[in-house]
Amino acid sequence: MTLTANRQEEFASPAPGPRGPILRNKKFHLEAEAAPQIGTPGSSRPASLHPSRRPRPWSHSPGAPPGLAPLLGPRQYLPDFPPSSCSRHRIPNSSASSFPIPAPRDSAADPMAVAELYTQYNRVWIPDAEEVWKSAEIAKDYRVGDKVLHILLEDGSEQDYSVDPETLPPLRNPDILVGENDLTALSYLHEPAVLHNLKIRFAESKLIYTYSGIILVAMNPYKELPIYGNAIIHAYSGQNMGDMDPHIFAVAEEAYKQMARNNKNQSIIVSGESGAGKTVSARYAMRYFATVSKSSSNAHVEDKVLASNPITEAVGNAKTTRNDNSSRFGKYTEISFDKRNQIIGANMRTYLLEKSRVVFQSENERNYHIFYQLCASALQPEFKHLKLVSAEEFNYTKMGGNTIIEGVNDRADMIETQKTFTMLGLKEDFQMDVFKILAAILHLGNVQVTAVSNERSSVREDDSHLNIFCELLDVDSGSMAQWLCNRKIITTSETVIKPMTKLQSLNARDALAKKIYAHLFDFIVERINRALQFSGKKHTFIGVLDIYGFETFDVNSFEQFCINYANEKLQQQFNLHVFKLEQEEYMKEDIPWTLIDFYDNQPVIDLIEAKMGILELLDEECLLPHGTDENWLQKLYNNFVNKNALFEKPRMSNTSFIIQHFADKVEYKCEGFLEKNRDTVYEVLVEILRSSKFPLCASFFQENPSPSPPFSSAITVKSAKQVVKPNNKHFRTTVGNKFRSSLYLLMETLNATTPHYVRCIKPNDEKLPFEFDSKRIVQQLRACGVLETIRISAQSYPSRWTYIEFYSRYGVLMTQQELAFNDKREVCKVVLHRLIQDSNQYQFGKTKIFFRAGQVAYLEKLRLDKLRQGCIMIQKHIRGWLQRKKFLRVRKAAVTIQQYFRGQQTVRKPISAIALKEAWAAIIIQKHCRGYLVRNLYYLIRVATITIQAYSRGFLARKKYRKMLEEHKAVILQKYARAWLARRRFQNIRRFVLNIQLSYRVQRLQKKLEDQNKENHGLVEKLTSLASTHANDMEKIQKLESDLEKLVIQKRTCEEKGKKHKEVMEEKLATLQTYNKELEIQNEKIEKKLQEKTEEMKDKMEALTKQLFDDVQKEERQRIILEKSFELKEQDYDKQIHSLKGEIKTLKEEKMQLQHQMEEEQNISSGLKGEVAHLTKQTKMIGEFQKEIELLQTQKINVEKHVQSQKREMREKMSEITRQLLESYDIEDVRSRLSVEDLEHLNEDGELWFAYEGLKKATRVLESHFQSQKENYEKEIEALNFKVEHLSQEINHLQKLFREENDINESIRHEVTRLTSENMMIPDFKQQISELEKQKHDLEIHLTEQSEKMRGKIEELSSQLHRNLEEEGTQRRTMEVQNEIHTKEKEKLISTIREMRETSDHLKKKFETESEVKSSFKQEASRLNMENKDLEEELDMKDRIIKKLQDQIKTLTKTMEKANEIYTSSEPKEYIGMMEYKKEDEVKLVQNLILDLKPRGVVVNMIPGLPAHILFMCVRYADSLNDASMLKSFMNVTINGIKRVTKEHYEDFEMLSFWLSNTCHFLNCLKQYSGEEEFMKYNTPRQNKNCLTNFDLSEYRQILSDLAIRIYHQFMTVMENNIQPMIVPGMLEYESLQGISGLKPTGFRKRSSSIDDTDAYTMTSILQQLSYFYTTMCQNGLDQELLKQAVKQLFFLIGAVTLNSLFLRKDMCSCRKGMQIRCNISYLEEWLKDKNLQNSTAKETLEPLSQAAWLLQVKKITDTDAKEIYDRCTSLSAVQIIKILNSYTPIDDFEKRVTPSFVRKVQALLNSREDTGQLMLDTKYLFQVTFPFIPSPHALEMIEIPSSFKLGFLTRL
Repeated sequence: MTLTANRQEEFASPAPGPRGPILRNKKFHLEAEAAPQIGTPGSSRPASLHPSRRPRPWSHSPGAPPGLAPLLGPRQYLPDFPPSSCSRHRIPNSSASSFPIPAPRDSAADPMAVAELYTQYNRVWIPDAEEVWKSAEIAKDYRVGDKVLHILLEDGSEQDYSVDPETLPPLRNPDILVGENDLTALSYLHEPAVLHNLKIRFAESKLIYTYSGIILVAMNPYKELPIYGNAIIHAYSGQNMGDMDPHIFAVAEEAYKQMARNNKNQSIIVSGESGAGKTVSARYAMRYFATVSKSSSNAHVEDKVLASNPITEAVGNAKTTRNDNSSRFGKYTEISFDKRNQIIGANMRTYLLEKSRVVFQSENERNYHIFYQLCASALQPEFKHLKLVSAEEFNYTKMGGNTIIEGVNDRADMIETQKTFTMLGLKEDFQMDVFKILAAILHLGNVQVTAVSNERSSVREDDSHLNIFCELLDVDSGSMAQWLCNRKIITTSETVIKPMTKLQSLNARDALAKKIYAHLFDFIVERINRALQFSGKKHTFIGVLDIYGFETFDVNSFEQFCINYANEKLQQQFNLHVFKLEQEEYMKEDIPWTLIDFYDNQPVIDLIEAKMGILELLDEECLLPHGTDENWLQKLYNNFVNKNALFEKPRMSNTSFIIQHFADKVEYKCEGFLEKNRDTVYEVLVEILRSSKFPLCASFFQENPSPSPPFSSAITVKSAKQVVKPNNKHFRTTVGNKFRSSLYLLMETLNATTPHYVRCIKPNDEKLPFEFDSKRIVQQLRACGVLETIRISAQSYPSRWTYIEFYSRYGVLMTQQELAFNDKREVCKVVLHRLIQDSNQYQFGKTKIFFRAGQVAYLEKLRLDKLRQGCIMIQKHIRGWLQRKKFLRVRKAAVTIQQYFRGQQTVRKPISAIALKEAWAAIIIQKHCRGYLVRNLYYLIRVATITIQAYSRGFLARKKYRKMLEEHKAVILQKYARAWLARRRFQNIRRFVLNIQLSYRVQRLQKKLEDQNKENHGLVEKLTSLASTHANDMEKIQKLESDLEKLVIQKRTCEEKGKKHKEVMEEKLATLQTYNKELEIQNEKIEKKLQEKTEEMKDKMEALTKQLFDDVQKEERQRIILEKSFELKEQDYDKQIHSLKGEIKTLKEEKMQLQHQMEEEQNISSGLKGEVAHLTKQTKMIGEFQKEIELLQTQKINVEKHVQSQKREMREKMSEITRQLLESYDIEDVRSRLSVEDLEHLNEDGELWFAYEGLKKATRVLESHFQSQKENYEKEIEALNFKVEHLSQEINHLQKLFREENDINESIRHEVTRLTSENMMIPDFKQQISELEKQKHDLEIHLTEQSEKMRGKIEELSSQLHRNLEEEGTQRRTMEVQNEIHTKEKEKLISTIREMRETSDHLKKKFETESEVKSSFKQEASRLNMENKDLEEELDMKDRIIKKLQDQIKTLTKTMEKANEIYTSSEPKEYIGMMEYKKEDEVKLVQNLILDLKPRGVVVNMIPGLPAHILFMCVRYADSLNDASMLKSFMNVTINGIKRVTKEHYEDFEMLSFWLSNTCHFLNCLKQYSGEEEFMKYNTPRQNKNCLTNFDLSEYRQILSDLAIRIYHQFMTVMENNIQPMIVPGMLEYESLQGISGLKPTGFRKRSSSIDDTDAYTMTSILQQLSYFYTTMCQNGLDQELLKQAVKQLFFLIGAVTLNSLFLRKDMCSCRKGMQIRCNISYLEEWLKDKNLQNSTAKETLEPLSQAAWLLQVKKITDTDAKEIYDRCTSLSAVQIIKILNSYTPIDDFEKRVTPSFVRKVQALLNSREDTGQLMLDTKYLFQVTFPFIPSPHALEMIEIPSSFKLGFLTRL
């Protein structure tokens, strides 16, 4: 549609339009400073704005920079709407609302700046009558003031286009921005840009989905596309919106992800006109939810949800002129989820079923599908009773003419409908009831009504269709025939029967048919909802709204009015949501904003639904008995014409009215509005159906039915926005009122959810595939709000790029000074300030840069100019170089020609005698001259050469001298360094041993504390018994209170005696105080000694802990924890003592009451004497402990020194043994033969691994040197081997001993393990160690000498220990003597205490002082008790340490004696390769060998498949016994154990790899030793002797093979799950080629929830993961062939996932990305080569991906290119090749798009191929796995069980 200049001027016209003033509806007051906005086409803002805020032209802006083309054009950024859609901008103060979006300040563009953009070769859009917009190229620069613009059209014709400076034509986007996934990413945002982008994507790239901000625009392709399979669903699952190409699955995934993350309900609103594909889009969205959220139950709820679609489509969809499967009702389906986000049920709500279609269809339209499905199945036996015929014979199905839809089989659809009924649990009886009602409706339509007169009509009672109708519904045919033609009118006084005309009777019949079908439709929906109900609690839901879009036809009636009313409500909700998202985006990025005005359609909604609005007037007219459509229309004219600008009266019609909707003006015919709104059926007909004996029919017409609510939800839905409730005063039963109520509920639900929008577009009316009709599409874009979104985006900052994207894209525009900054963000800011002086054209957010519309195009222009200048510079230099090269070549040719020419001239001259003489003289002169010059040059060179030689030789000599000196110094440094390292290692070992000793002592202390606790508990019990006796005494005291009066007389005498006694006591107290002071001095001395010792120990510990290893630090922490616990226990003991003191105080208080009871004092004192006697016994024991403690304190240091010296001597002796054993090996020679890489690898794994690998490689090297001596010394070597074996066993025993002692000496353990590893490897390499024969005798001599030395040392140690014990005995005796002294002192103290207690009874006044003295004595005694306990614990600890050392010495002596005995024996044992076990040990064997075994410890030190060999050796034992039950039990237990361990560790890659390897080894052993010839031929003669003799285990071999396959599949699943998240980031997104960016930043605005929270994986991550897999499989001994199969499967997954993602990501389809992919493929191939897997077929699985990368890089222009693509891309299907060609996206302006003609050429060539039309590769495909037979090279006789396996109950036979 063209847009004239006059119409364009209307955009900016400030004059009020015909609508009149309308109040502003909404205002969001968010005050913030905003950046000014650029101009917009024609008018950047509605004329309703305040004059002070109205935008001025850019020409008045003083700060506009030169060359700001994209930003300054006043027509670049607002869609050029036609008058119907854009006239709202002319409404003064009408429907504009303000929202917080960045808006422009009052600024205008400089005309000179605007003109700079309209230069030659730039392209613009001009209006066109056919294509709406067409492109043209500017042929001549535009200057300010020109009236015309010289343009060149695409067809080559020139045109002078009339322009106005204020209305220049819109500029066209650069080619790099064409075909964007998001329309808002375009630099120029206007209608032609949107239309062209959609055309490129749809018509050329065959992409039907495009984003427009938050909207998904879906174009109907009218063709089946392979983009909806399960592979596509899985590809979009879990992806962020924007990472993949636009798709309905992306919107569904976004909704599902937001629901799962935020626990908030979601809605997907699918709208569009009929035929646009709404139903299909909604169906695919529901299918996505059903696929990604399958429930774990067996209810198959998701299948039921999908099954509801065919039913609702059958009863609610019909063929229209625009669509073969048009939904004639609105549907909102809620899919409910539980807390695990799995589908648990669904519910459906329907809106405004088009009932009129049941009785009337226009030409080329059909009734609802279900009628035609029934008629197509009329001949089926189950439908015979319905008496149906073909659809051409029923009035209700033949009105449209053609009853058949091309390509649709109604009979097959009927079968599908029945299946879905059954799937939903609706049985055949229910189905037959439904079909009976449908058939009755068809027969009712064929009932003939005849006109008897002008006012009377009749229906014959014998009408066959009437009888069938009544028979099916079980009603009386006579009554039905009567009341179809008559009407009953009931008044207050009488009832009148009025006959009806034929037309009225036909209307009554049709009304009855519509009523029945409407009830049936509601009933089916209700039963579907009931079938989809769920018992659990609904957590969240996702609603899918499939509703009609804006409709306008030639004749618009009540249905179109309701549809457009619903769309007005949805458009309002959409506008509010758009602004909400914009607000959140700017708040998140801290972008300032101000208020802008936008069009709000609330006035239109008020016109329809407000009080005294159109709907209320319609309902009011329906209440009147004689209401007519004309009366209602007249009321509308009176109320709204010239009063409401949105309502108009047509000029040429009095039966219509016009409403200005948000999309367009619509003219409605008032005819039929009242009848459709009433939707009435005569009551008599209803009564007849109500009395039907058919239950279903009767239930439809019950007076007070109890229908279930149409929409039930377990979740309380609260609206986020206040929705205007419908008027509920009257009119509850009209269609309009019902629709308004249901629409209110719908809007309340949508406002309470997060909406997602899908706008379906119909590309053409002819239903042609991929045909683009610009006119139709522009109409729909204007109607569905897409252009409104574009307009809103254009008024803010539509282009949004991250700082990294901007830096990588526009690095060419940066200077060297700017690039020197480290902060890329600051660089971007500096560059933008330099390039765009007007800072209002961009804003810097936290993570993004926000650009005004047109700024990106301007930057692209600058970038292109810079690149063009660079190209020109390169061309200049290359052309200059070529010209210079050409010039030099020409000059050389000219000189050559001149030379020959001059020579010829000289030869042809005449020769004379003078000339000959002159020539001869010249030659002589030249000879002498040249000789002189040559001699001078020779002398000069000679002198220079001699000088250089002298200096160089001196330099070399000095260098050699310095090198010798450095080497000499290095040797000295190495000597001291190695000595220092040896000393440090020795000190570390010594400190480690001391620390372990300390930890052991702490443990013993803890045990001693526990024993002491038990004793304390005994004492507490005794004290409780004493307390009970005291309680009895108290009772006696109470009885004696009466006798206290008698003792008053004796008080005086007692006082006198007390005075005397007081003096005596004071003297005694003085003596006791002196004695206490002496005790305190002694205690202080003891404490000082203890503190000194503890400080010494602390100093030692601090020195030790500084250099201990990490594990030693952990033990130190444990020791500290034990000390703290010990202190806590001491505190507990103190608390107990205090509690005892409290009890004693209570006793003392009780004694104060006994002052006047002299007689009872003696009895009490006797009891106390008994108690004191008991305490004296305890003090005697404490004295004994004190004596022992004092003796031990004196011996403590000596014992520790002695033990350390013993340990040191033992360690030295063991090190001498190991050193002498190792002297026979030339270790340095072995190490010199190993490579540096091997040594580094071994050092990583530790010394044991180094010794193991070093010996293995050394023996391989030595094999070549001593092969010739094998035969001569074989027997002697065998003898030596057996001796070494026994020696290794004994050393293993020593190793176990030291392990049980918590690794007391780490150096001894390393040396012993080294010897064990060496000696364990000697049996496997018998033929490789012949060189050890010469050193055999020396080794035996060293061992015997060492054993003698060790015996002597052990004897010395034992004698010293006996001496120490004797000394300790004497010390204990002395301590006992001291204890006796202490006991005497204690007795004295006790006696004094007794005296004090006796005197305390008589001294009432002085009792308090005496009690204090007693308490002090008690405290002193308790303190001494605690000290004695501590000393006793230390003594016990020392005793245990001594005992432990004695035990260690005894074990060492025994082991050395056994070793000497073994060395003397020379006859070795011979093994037969079996493991003896008992049947009751099977469970223990499986537990230790299978369930508890850790792979890491096995794969490093043992042979591959060691557990499998052990299991087979047990099988051999059972076979040798010929015990079938034992063998069967063992095999079953083993297989079940393997199944269990793999099930428990189903996600543990190492465990699965380990048991896959062992299962294969076990299977191979069963084959190898089965006795079958095909397997025995690989065995050695000795191995053949070990074959099974009694049983055939072929059945178990098959079971193990199946088990191995199952483990392999689980093993592959774990690997795939680990590597799959890395594939797309590493293979596609990661830029492995530095400096070559394969991505084009587009500024796409992702959803707020689409946060990329994944790690940034690279290609290195993939290679490292593959290396980890490969290393683990190799270490576990996995067979090489099986390993190759696993790698092949992984490579197939990498290629398939990468290729699938490439198909779904248009932004990845570029030439540079093809280079990146090929580079990454080369990395994978290098990895295969490095792992020696290049001969595997893994490389071939990457061939499709390699061809796709090649296709992205190859030239795609000529026919030859098409033929080459056809020949090369053999691994890609035709669909995949065409998809890549259509998706190819240039990254730069220098690249060209693939033309549609070239795509058609390739497609024509590919048509001859016979391949599948599948687009995506199946990533779940598994190659067939085979387990090759690999015989074991290990002899069963030589296999030993490591002690770490804990299989001591097995006996090696």
